[in-house]
Amino acid sequence: MSLLIKNGTIVTMNAGREIIQGDVYVEGCRIKAIGAGLTSAADKVIDAAGQVVIPGLVQPHIHLCQTLFRGQADDLELLDWLKQKIWPLEAAHDAQSIYYSALLGIGELFKGGTTAIVDMATVNHTESNFQAIYDSGIRAISGKCMMDFGTDVPAALQDTTINALEESIELLQKWQGAGEGRISYAFTPRFAVSCTAELLTKTVELANKYKVAIHTHASENRSEVEYVQKLSGMRNILYLDKLGLTGPSLILAHCIHLTNEEMSVLANSQTNIVHCPSSNLKLGSGIAKIPELIDKGAAVAIAADGAPCNNNLDGFMEMRLAALIQKPFYGPTAMPANKVFELATLGGAKAMGLSDQIGSIEPGKKADIAIVSLNDLRTTPTAGVTIYTQLVYQVQSSQVLTTIVNGQVVMENRQLTTIDETEVRQQANQAVKRVAARAQIAL
Repeated sequence: MSLLIKNGTIVTMNAGREIIQGDVYVEGCRIKAIGAGLTSAADKVIDAAGQVVIPGLVQPHIHLCQTLFRGQADDLELLDWLKQKIWPLEAAHDAQSIYYSALLGIGELFKGGTTAIVDMATVNHTESNFQAIYDSGIRAISGKCMMDFGTDVPAALQDTTINALEESIELLQKWQGAGEGRISYAFTPRFAVSCTAELLTKTVELANKYKVAIHTHASENRSEVEYVQKLSGMRNILYLDKLGLTGPSLILAHCIHLTNEEMSVLANSQTNIVHCPSSNLKLGSGIAKIPELIDKGAAVAIAADGAPCNNNLDGFMEMRLAALIQKPFYGPTAMPANKVFELATLGGAKAMGLSDQIGSIEPGKKADIAIVSLNDLRTTPTAGVTIYTQLVYQVQSSQVLTTIVNGQVVMENRQLTTIDETEVRQQANQAVKRVAARAQIAL
């Protein structure tokens, strides 16, 4: 299958940050050529005249299993949010509800131009989560959520250390490299609050053995930080560092409440920090010191987190907030639009360990691409306005017209092609009632 995208404004994100008026030619899953007036015959031609062709957004911290709970856990702080709502609902999931929760989230991500994610599943029914990832065509790293400790954890989520590890290995052996290489596995301990030191230590050993990532949370909330310090006698990041988790293969969400020492540990170890501004604001968790982390040389990416702590999975909204919320503290020049767009593309690619594969539009890279219309009141006028300003401060996800993953068109003219949107909405509306009733949570 070959594809020719013609006449677009191509935001390459290559080393020279070139912006090219021209065409993108795709063969199979890879970009073959970029330039003006490409005449190669193609199986499919998309005219992108007046549109912007961008690398697909990369969100390396998502909870697909929680999409079903959008709007069910508003106005709570993190630990209450988990204990009162999210953990009981996750515990009540069945295989079908997980499947449609994941498809619901993936469909929304496609409609917002996100082509690749790092996902944290829940403790049970992870097979269904992977099946949805496989069926939809998204590029994803995912893994079974591991929890072997904690107070107020529902019985259905309270796993044993041995089972958490053994089931993770089984899932890795089945799904690593599936979907023509679109799918990868990560060991996924939830956070230090719900994981024993034994589980975390053995996770590091297994991740090193299988050469895969670890995906977890840390220092999102003051109460969480205090709890970890009480348990371990150490600050959160220092505790994870002591156990061997920090490093380039760790994908670490949030990182809000950090000391200077902890920031230096993360920067020096090149741990991948994932900034989730909407989630952090909605839960009242705080604002991560992203400019300071970047100045220290830390690796940073941007993501939406989960629908119940955000209410959407909109990568464009995350970019806008990531740019805006730092300016009252660090000044108006902090987090300029071009830097934020870099975090949302190349930063996410680095977090996924795929810098050589995705995050920019260059020959030889995977064809993960979004096409965005600027034919909208909110992006007019265009004269004298930089493309990064438009993408970060002005564009909304509804302006994404076409999304392509691995050379496959997964949305065209706002219509999903690999997901039946009507069926997913119907199934999701039925599933949330079933799951909430099982969790004894009133809707």
